[in-house]
Amino acid sequence: MNRSLFLSLAATVAVAVGLFALLFPAVLLASKGTAPSLVANVWVREVGAILLMIGISAAAMRRHPDSPTLRVFFFSNAMIQLALLLIEVIAYQQGTITLLSGILPNSIIHILLGSGFIYYWRRMPSA
Repeated sequence: MNRSLFLSLAATVAVAVGLFALLFPAVLLASKGTAPSLVANVWVREVGAILLMIGISAAAMRRHPDSPTLRVFFFSNAMIQLALLLIEVIAYQQGTITLLSGILPNSIIHILLGSGFIYYWRRMPSA
């Protein structure tokens, strides 16, 4: 898979999840086995907005040539995927997220996207 296609796929995932979180935060929370609340809905919407913007950024940069800025984008997105993976696994272990189905699909996506971001980060020449 080439870099442009990878960023297009990553953008699609981020935009889709971001929009879902913005529009249906209670449904997203319930799918993880957590109790939706007004406060939790606000936080999920904020995360959704961030994911939406990350997706738009990935789509906008998908055809950019190698650059130090693009290299940082790949690294930071790999770290985002790692952080989200760890947060969800820990939340499941602590019983905050009660459904394995609430973290398993996300965990797979975080691992795949994180691996892709690391792969392209490492392939790009450093400054």
